[in-house]
Amino acid sequence: MAKLVVEKTGTTGRIIFSNEERMNAMTLGMWQSLPEALQQFDRDPDVRVIVLQGAGTRAFVSGADISEFENLRNAKEQQDLYDLAVNAALQAPGECSKPVIASIRGICIGGGLGLAAACDLRVCSDQSIFRMPAARLGLGYDAQGVKKFVDILGMANAMEIFVTARKFGAADALRMGFVSRVCAEHELDEAVGEFAEMISQNAPLTVRASKFSIKQMVLQPDEQDMATAEKMVADCFASDDFKEGRRAFMEKRLPRFQGR
Repeated sequence: MAKLVVEKTGTTGRIIFSNEERMNAMTLGMWQSLPEALQQFDRDPDVRVIVLQGAGTRAFVSGADISEFENLRNAKEQQDLYDLAVNAALQAPGECSKPVIASIRGICIGGGLGLAAACDLRVCSDQSIFRMPAARLGLGYDAQGVKKFVDILGMANAMEIFVTARKFGAADALRMGFVSRVCAEHELDEAVGEFAEMISQNAPLTVRASKFSIKQMVLQPDEQDMATAEKMVADCFASDDFKEGRRAFMEKRLPRFQGR
């Protein structure tokens, strides 16, 4: 049965896209469930970082489950409802206050590429395969989704992957700046775990403020957004974690941050 598997290990929340028979293709139910799963982890004070990954070893996400299209996308009203669910899911990682990492193994195509782009950080195995096949399917890609790729890849690279619809591998993904790290297939879980642990050891208020400010720079913030960013920075300096960080530095030990 296609579903999201939600797990928590220590300070890491994990959401697994599970539809292995269809290379973890996203069903409507999976799209609809993702925002709430992310929000639950965002509300959990014990969770410092969230990881998205595919079930099994063959795919992160291979796109939308086309077996549903005949029944769920064959009329304008149905198409509109489906698009709302997809757009909400693609916006949800950015709306989390905590960092969201895409752990990419195997195929990452179409909607899967969009989901990965929606995350804050991306780590992949050296066997990963990426593709944006919209031009081969004759479908349009949402303008906000295209902007996300331009923000990450730059105009030339975004243009290339959309107009050629070519497959590209981990080396190209790293060159274009789509992923932060590439590791051997058998080392992916360990590498992502180390990345998540590194983030989890840092001051939550500072991490939250950094994500908000960076996101606002991309979105061209207004005065209210900038005021919020400045308030978040001020809260960091006024926090108990700032005191703990200073003490830990002077005492040459790891800080014990509490997020307050």
